[in-house]
Amino acid sequence: MDTWQRRTLYYVVGLAAVMFGYAAAYDAGMSAFEGSPISYLHALQVVVETFTTTGFGSDAPWSSAEMNVLVIVMDLTGVVLIFLALPVLVFPLFEEAISTTVPTTADEELVDHVVICTLTPRGETLVDELDSWEVDHLILEPDRDRAKDLYEEGFDVIHADPQSVDGLEAARLGHARSIVADDSDPVNTSIVLTAKEVAEDVRAVSVVDDPDRERYHHLSGADDVLSPRALLGQGLASKVTTGISTELGEAIEVGEDFDVAELPIQRGSDLVGSTIAESGIRERAGANVIGAWFRGEFESPPDPDATLDNGTVLLVSGHEAQLERLKDLTMSDVRRFGRGRTVVVGHGEVGTTISAALATAGIPSEIMDRRDGPEVDVVGDATDPEALSRAGVEDARTVILALPDDTLTEFAILVVRDLNPSVELIARAEETENVQKMYRAGADYVLSLATVSGRMLASTILDDEEVISLDKQVEVVRTHAPGLVGRTLGEADVRARTGCTVVGVERDGEVVTDLGPEFRIRDGDELVIAGTDEGTNRFTETMSYGGD
Repeated sequence: MDTWQRRTLYYVVGLAAVMFGYAAAYDAGMSAFEGSPISYLHALQVVVETFTTTGFGSDAPWSSAEMNVLVIVMDLTGVVLIFLALPVLVFPLFEEAISTTVPTTADEELVDHVVICTLTPRGETLVDELDSWEVDHLILEPDRDRAKDLYEEGFDVIHADPQSVDGLEAARLGHARSIVADDSDPVNTSIVLTAKEVAEDVRAVSVVDDPDRERYHHLSGADDVLSPRALLGQGLASKVTTGISTELGEAIEVGEDFDVAELPIQRGSDLVGSTIAESGIRERAGANVIGAWFRGEFESPPDPDATLDNGTVLLVSGHEAQLERLKDLTMSDVRRFGRGRTVVVGHGEVGTTISAALATAGIPSEIMDRRDGPEVDVVGDATDPEALSRAGVEDARTVILALPDDTLTEFAILVVRDLNPSVELIARAEETENVQKMYRAGADYVLSLATVSGRMLASTILDDEEVISLDKQVEVVRTHAPGLVGRTLGEADVRARTGCTVVGVERDGEVVTDLGPEFRIRDGDELVIAGTDEGTNRFTETMSYGGD
């Protein structure tokens, strides 16, 4: 019995009780105060006429004050009950009649799909990846209102319980390629247990919130258990640990001695204030600038007249020695010769991973959290200037905000930047859509948990795609592109059409990195492309399958 049916039952039972009660009172009143005994059935008829206003006044007038008061009260009660029925019964019934009907079962022709239980921000990134690779997927959502919202937004969703056998059978799990459990740890293990009962051979991927509980995900039968928060912490920490020297520790190897890297331009660098053309990056370092992030906006290729500042992150390719020379140019003298102190704000899983990485690299750090703990140096609110001052933000070289709340992170960025305008500020974002706001607030580098998580899931599920850069702002993907076979890179115009750059082509076991517009793609070539998530998705949509 759903909510509307239960509400209707309560209303009908209550209405009958009130009417029968008034009928008894009216019957007794006519004998006691009017001296005119009537039958109970006649009394009930008068009550019905009064409540519905269809035959009011058949016994009027009444001589006693008591009966007149009783009739007045009956009149008011009837009006209240009628108006109460409108919002409680009629309006919901009308709304339900015209509202969207969410499917409860999958299409019978759906096969080799990915079942996603339930949809989170990281799941939205996964959906984008699956769409770009033309992989069918189906979202299971147990909450009816949430399912309706997703359905109206255009997602492939059914209203079903992913923890029940019926729900997973409705999603045709037996015909799926994999299932993704993306909820809390207890719910995820329950989903996996149910999935193995419905289809034991289907690949089960589970996302773990608490790393200490990873073992139980495996015990439930999960084939892959992913911990994106730990990877996010490593990615954020790498901006500090590799920023104290010119060694290129975070580059992505494309071919032998040829790498792709993200290089943030630090405050105090000689490049700050110059345009890309004036910087002479190509002449001074020999590296190629593939693209650049300007306060969260990615440009590929970047405008030669674009001004470089401390918030710019260059996406570059080249040989290791070239990238190391360029990295030396992006660093400030202060950071090149002095490590300084790093303040880590937030000591959850992400913050713990960051502080552990800093300790391993021998970088001094101060840990701040709103809760006390054995490794916490300062207890306080991340948005409290006094607490941040106690943590040493005003004298810090770098501040890493590892908070699980984007709104608090945005406010904390403003406070930290006000306390120390020259500090290097690295931030974690829960949702990709908030990254731009954090750059606008004053962050130098932002990495989204939803992006990292979605890439991890896509890389685990998709056999055709190898996502090389999981913990970077950009995505580097190794993939085949049948739609480009026989065409040159100049003819394909990949950059203009997708915003991505082809940085390498693996052919006959060797990686070719000296690519010009006349380079022609052959059957069997595997391309290495670099760009934003949207760009690489657009590449697979327009290039991998020959689309225009």
